[in-house]
Amino acid sequence: MIELPGLALSSAYGIGLAVFYFGGLWLTLQHLPDSEQPALLTLGSFLGRSAVCILGFYLISGSGLQSLAFGLAAFVLTKLALTYSLGISSQQEGELDGGDQP
Repeated sequence: MIELPGLALSSAYGIGLAVFYFGGLWLTLQHLPDSEQPALLTLGSFLGRSAVCILGFYLISGSGLQSLAFGLAAFVLTKLALTYSLGISSQQEGELDGGDQP
């Protein structure tokens, strides 16, 4: 049986992995306009972020299936929290769509 401290640690690792993954994605998107090789930057960033996250979840899974489930849940919840807190406002959506439409 997994105890609460182990599950809390797995959740903390899941949060850390999510911040790393989506923070890296944000940085990649910020550097794309200035990049001479945007496809290479995108692919390299994706492969690096994915490799770190896969390794992280592999290490978390060594503590058991419950730990992995808590880590994955923390990863997804962190993604949702980041999306909500850094989301596009309705004013910015109108600018992206081309202005006001009836």
